[in-house]
Amino acid sequence: MMKKIGAWLAIAIASFMMIGPGALSASADDNSLQKVKETGVLKVATSPDYPPFESQTTVNGKTEDVGLDIEVAKQIAKDLGVKLKILNMDFGSVLAAIQTGKADIAIAGLSVTDERKQSVDFSKNYYTGGQTFLINKKDLQKYPTAKKLHGQKIGTQTGSLQNNLAQKYFDDSTVSNMDKTADLIFALENGKVDAVGIEKPVAQAYVAHNKKLAMIDAGYPNDSVESGKAVAAAKGSTSLINAVNQSIDKIQKNHWTDKYLKEAGKYVDDNAEDTSMLRYWHYFYNGFLNTSLIAVLAVFFGILLGLLLVMMKLSAWKVLSWPATAYIEIVRGTPMMVQVLLVYFGLGTLINLPALTAGIIAVALNSGAYVAEIIRGGINSLDKGQTEAAQSIGFSKVDTMRFVILPQAFKNIWPSLGNEFISVLKESSIVSIIGVSDLIYQLNVVRADTYRAVAPIVVVMVIYFLMTFTLTRLLNHFERKMNHD
Repeated sequence: MMKKIGAWLAIAIASFMMIGPGALSASADDNSLQKVKETGVLKVATSPDYPPFESQTTVNGKTEDVGLDIEVAKQIAKDLGVKLKILNMDFGSVLAAIQTGKADIAIAGLSVTDERKQSVDFSKNYYTGGQTFLINKKDLQKYPTAKKLHGQKIGTQTGSLQNNLAQKYFDDSTVSNMDKTADLIFALENGKVDAVGIEKPVAQAYVAHNKKLAMIDAGYPNDSVESGKAVAAAKGSTSLINAVNQSIDKIQKNHWTDKYLKEAGKYVDDNAEDTSMLRYWHYFYNGFLNTSLIAVLAVFFGILLGLLLVMMKLSAWKVLSWPATAYIEIVRGTPMMVQVLLVYFGLGTLINLPALTAGIIAVALNSGAYVAEIIRGGINSLDKGQTEAAQSIGFSKVDTMRFVILPQAFKNIWPSLGNEFISVLKESSIVSIIGVSDLIYQLNVVRADTYRAVAPIVVVMVIYFLMTFTLTRLLNHFERKMNHD
């Protein structure tokens, strides 16, 4: 619940930052299509963990985005005469991406709802399917129809149409939400929920590759209308939506969605044929590299920022100490996920930061606040006689801090700094929400591609353990050397 509140808070703050003369004029004088053509690139936000709509696969040794939605995006970009750039991120962030200008459109299996219409514009439906429930095959006699699910436990994806429908038509049931479809399937197989609300093409893919599962029709009223998929764009992007609609008309006229789904099904079958984790070693390897890079750079810049903050906080000048104190309190008092979303989407209105860069900045800003307090504790732990002795032999305040206080303080706080490094290494996984391909992001991609819920988790757990174990041994080595010196 706190994670969901944090995400909505960050999106609200990011959206608020857009409200101003520029944002208002963009809505009044629509130039959304012109912007895309001027840049020559159509930026599309999606979440590649929802096959057959969007997923990732390996083609000629390279990772590629595939699926129905990706093919629709390619056709739109082709008709506009521009290049296509796919921005992968968490499903809960795709609408924020277009609201804050990080992406031009969002194609992520999005269903049109009244709530979403208040914040974004939608195109025509490019695909119309149906709503179903996945159940365990052994429960087919127990739940032959959706009516039998009343009063039972139903799982849905957070922020999805299926969640809204289940809340509305199964108000006597317990509806629980999870961020990832793979988590819902795992919960279903382990009896945590009795059914999972899901769209027909996705359900068919799961049933085809998991003999333990079965599918029953949801039986919702006006099903064909409610389950339509559309392209989303920022509010007021009339010209861009009109151009998208022209591409959708062409797609529907030529019945290309059937072809797109058939092609997507081939990738799903290919991924399901070999679900060994060795096949996906390069996914985990890339995740390891990005996770390590984020942790190292975030800690390095976090220490520099922490030093600056602690010097400001210990200053006798309140014009320096008050801002430092306020920064530390605000950062330590808000979730890192909110800070990551705010840096990526909020600063996106001022500067176009890549997801990886935004993730490093956000984690470094967060780490700096904690490091500042660690360093301050180390400084305060030293006897005041150290300062007096240094000044008595002619050291200035700067030299005293540089050559006497800080070296001893760092020796005392080394274990705490080591713990901070390890914490950053693990907590930086939150950057996966904005599409940084760290270990957690790759974990979710592999789970979606292989339809295996547990094996990828075990692999990532082992990798994290090896990373932290090695880092701990290295930190202990340097600690022993400092104690010896």
